[in-house]
This record gives sequence, structure tokens and C-alpha cells, in this order.
Amino acid sequence: MAVERGTTEPLLDVRGLSVHFERSGGFWRRAAPIKAVDDVSFSVHAHEILGLVGESGSGKSTLARAILRLIEPTAGSVRLGGTELTGLEARALRAIRKRMQVIFQDPYASLNPRMTAGENISEGLRLLGEDTRAARAVAVTELLRQVGLPAEAAGRYPHEFSGGQRQRIGIARALAVQPALIIADEPVSALDVSIQAQILNLLLDQQEQRGLALLFIGHDLSVIRHFCDRLLVLYLGRIVEIGTTEAVFANPQHPYTRALLDAAPATHPKRRAPAHAPALELGQRPQGGAGCAFRTRCRYVLPACHGAVPPLRTVAAGHVAACIRTDLPARTEGALS
Repeated sequence: MAVERGTTEPLLDVRGLSVHFERSGGFWRRAAPIKAVDDVSFSVHAHEILGLVGESGSGKSTLARAILRLIEPTAGSVRLGGTELTGLEARALRAIRKRMQVIFQDPYASLNPRMTAGENISEGLRLLGEDTRAARAVAVTELLRQVGLPAEAAGRYPHEFSGGQRQRIGIARALAVQPALIIADEPVSALDVSIQAQILNLLLDQQEQRGLALLFIGHDLSVIRHFCDRLLVLYLGRIVEIGTTEAVFANPQHPYTRALLDAAPATHPKRRAPAHAPALELGQRPQGGAGCAFRTRCRYVLPACHGAVPPLRTVAAGHVAACIRTDLPARTEGALS
């Protein structure tokens, strides 16, 4: 599903976004802040699905929450449809939030247990002053139909549904205000494998029918490969590679991206990585210094990697990577090849 961008402006444009958390270093001391997200820039175009991957702790969810202003960014710019979000006051932010919605990882924790499914779905419409109560009830019935649930589900409470059904309610709630952008934060990771494909197909159908843009956060690379148009790889709060999904999987240009692909479980015994060659060493998080954050775990590290943070360099049209090495050996066939 290729996306023709041309000269059109991106729907979501993130520039230099950083989220730093202060921490105490003890009595009368202050330790260096934790840079959960550090100088991240990317864009998402209308009708596009951008995948965001990285290990736990890489800053994926923090980045998503900063874009949504659920947490305040330390620095940077977030523009949605040309409107700057970082300086908006509460009332203006509430008005524009109908254009961007979120689907959370845990479908139970994201729903109000004291409200029925119908009330959860229509809450956004009510808070934005949309329609009458009768009109909202009609909208809820239609949304339930679109996500594959019966109309009578509107009167039931979240604990009466299965995990997959609760996530369908979460999707219906996100769609209720007719957003242009949905951020899906690992929407299938808490679900049974048998249900994951149904939810992914539902998201894809709604994305195509409504012309939505999706920022899809995930860790299952087989899902990312078949679901997303482009791929953004995040490591310790910094972007290490961006490109079309096809290009990144075929020719990963950052050692961390290669390690993620090699670490993915194989679906066929002949495609498993050799047991004697672990794909990704544990290593330690670098303590200070201006070098590459991946240098303590990288098998291709050079002395220059300890000197400065490598900038994103162009590999091919639309494909960039933050690695100073241009002579990485050809990647052998792996689990996802």
C-alpha cells in the first residue's frame, strides 16, 4: 500500500521533539536528566501508516504521549494539519483533539469500568458538545456495527466483554469523533494470537475506508512488515533509521535495526539464526558522553563511535540511518527474510 506524497504537506509534523525527566542524585545533588525522547523529527502523511519500533524502554510510548500532549514535551514542535500543538491552551487543545485519537495497549484499563460501552464510545462526542443524546445513540449503534459488535453491546459494561471485544470498543471510541490521525500504541500485544489478526484487519479496513493516518507502535516485526508503509526505528529516545518498510527489511543500515530483525522468531526451522551468534548483546546503557548510544552493544563499533552522536545520513531516497559506517557486511537470510 504505497503512499504518494509528492509535495503535499504532512498531516503530522514533529521537529526536534524531546522529553527529559528530572531525577534526584541524592542529598543536595541533582543527577543528569533521563532523556526519554531526544531530538526526534519525523512526519506522517494523510492515508499513511507509519510503524514505530524499538525495545521496551526505547521511548515509543513517551513519544506518542508527548505528541498527544498527555505529557508535556521539554522542547520541540508538533504540528497537526499546520497547527502548532505544543503551545495550545487547554480549550484550544481540546477542540483540536478530535482530529487525533489514541488506541491504548490495555483495552480494559483504557475504558471507564463505571460506564457502559455506549457511554465510553460517545464520551468524546459529549465532551465536545457534538449532537444530541439521541443522535449520539444512533452514532454508537453504527460504530458498534462497524467494529463488529451488536447494537445491544452498548448497554453492557467493560468487564462483560472479552479482551478482543474491549479493544473493538476502544477502536470505536477513537473513531467516534472522526479523527484524521490515530496513534495505536501496541493495540494487539495484550490479545490472544487468534484475535490479533481480526483487530489488525479491522484497523486496516477503517484506515482505508476513512482515509486515516496511523502511527502504529509495535514490537512484532512480522506484523509491522505487512501492516505499515514506512518504518521508524527508535533506540534510547533517538531515531536510528527511517525508510519504507520494504527498504528497511531488505537493506537495514543500522546495526540496531539488523539486530532487531535477526532477533525476531523464525516461522521456519531453516530460517532460524545460528544459536552461537546472539543477535543482540545486552550491554549497558551509556553513562554520559556524546557518542552513539548503541556503541556499548554494537558488534561493528569503531573508535569514532565514541566521539559524537552520528547524524542521520541518506542511504537512498526516503531511507536514512544514524550510523557512520557505510561498509556493513551484507545481512544473511534471517527469520523475516
